[in-house]
Amino acid sequence: MNKDTIWIGNDHGGYELKLHILEYLDKKGIPYNNVGTDSSEIVRYPYFAAQVAEAVSKGEAKRGILICSTGIGMSIIANKYKGVRASLCTSTYMGKMTRAHNNSNILCLGGKITGVFEALDILEAWLT
Repeated sequence: MNKDTIWIGNDHGGYELKLHILEYLDKKGIPYNNVGTDSSEIVRYPYFAAQVAEAVSKGEAKRGILICSTGIGMSIIANKYKGVRASLCTSTYMGKMTRAHNNSNILCLGGKITGVFEALDILEAWLT
């Protein structure tokens, strides 16, 4: 797998938002590896956070995206991994600044607290 492929993990709280993000990435031609759950049935988020954070930590991926209900749990788990700089962003400005000043390599989003349009704006700012 290409290291430029973005790894995406989510739990049930991030499932709906993930669908929009995957559509966005497809339209932009950005490769991704979806390791998140593919339903809204309740699952344990640490399992999905660990997969993405481990891939980034080991250098298998340069960047990742994690989505749960608030993004808080995902960011806590991901930041336990060496070399991971996971940032929970709730605004476009935060997405831009965390890449520019913190070199964030994992974007965390809250599927139940951030609207789709705002989340896609955050993602675009973070990617560019």
